[in-house]
Amino acid sequence: MRNKISRALAVVAALGVALPLPAGTASASPGRDKRGVFTNTAGQVEYEVHLPPGYQPDRPLPVVVAVHGCSMTGFGDNSMRDTTRFNEVADAKGFIVVYPTQDRARNAKGCWNWDKPEHQHRGGGEPSLVTGATQDVIQRYHADPKRVHVAGASSGAGMAVILAVTYPDVYASAVSLAGGEYAFDKVLENPLLVSPVDTAKLAYAEMGPRARQLPVMVVQGTDDRTVPALMADRLVEHWAAIDDLAVDGKLDGDVDDKPDATEQVAKPGEHPYTRTSYTARDGGAPLIEKYLVKGMEHKWPGGGTGLFADPMGPDITAIIWDFFATRHLP
Repeated sequence: MRNKISRALAVVAALGVALPLPAGTASASPGRDKRGVFTNTAGQVEYEVHLPPGYQPDRPLPVVVAVHGCSMTGFGDNSMRDTTRFNEVADAKGFIVVYPTQDRARNAKGCWNWDKPEHQHRGGGEPSLVTGATQDVIQRYHADPKRVHVAGASSGAGMAVILAVTYPDVYASAVSLAGGEYAFDKVLENPLLVSPVDTAKLAYAEMGPRARQLPVMVVQGTDDRTVPALMADRLVEHWAAIDDLAVDGKLDGDVDDKPDATEQVAKPGEHPYTRTSYTARDGGAPLIEKYLVKGMEHKWPGGGTGLFADPMGPDITAIIWDFFATRHLP
């Protein structure tokens, strides 16, 4: 068992493998797409912005930052844009989408360097680049700064968690699909001794005076051979501890990882899934939601086109937006 856990966690460090990339698929959305580049001392990040048809500068819209995984791009070949179909949902619901793309000079496989300490802190590395691009979009397109959210897949999911920890004053909520916890490099060093609570304490320390309870959705496939399903359980325990610490700096049960509600969903033509939700002791909307999708591999369910798109539902993109739509910064 010791070797099995160690091997499983080691595989997650890469969160994706180098694969041949197909030609990109142009978005058929009726909205408008814009390109941008953000640069700071950490380097630069290119991004694409999708504006829905109803966009008007005097009408502040929510923002979703969609962070791709390894062997992907934000808006080029095998893109997060085409995999997730976020543009379609944005056009129907009225929000802006941002697709940052990793610089291959920082990672040859196109992975975000979520497992490296230099990219886990506020004010530097890749978190500062993605957040800088996010803030550029907020300012340039007059978006609503209290309704900015981040969703990531694979290594992008690891980065989404890091962004939520390092910039909880920017991102109202976060989604991790096939990702891991903050400071995962510490887990890799000693997977049997470093618990999700240990890494939660590091996350809480990184949040500093900005620490708050931040809503998170965790999505995981049961048949994922790149990121084992146990990672979803770790991430729930991890974030429950962060939300607990955010109240008073103590692990005293303000939030825990015991499900408050469980729902089994099976629709024709879709992967069945189990949805569990976790609510603070004082009540309110769920702080954590977990979707465990039966039979799903390392894919985006209900996706469009690309190596990591699973055409079978559930339509996780629409579900993610429903989660984001009710959350905002305090």
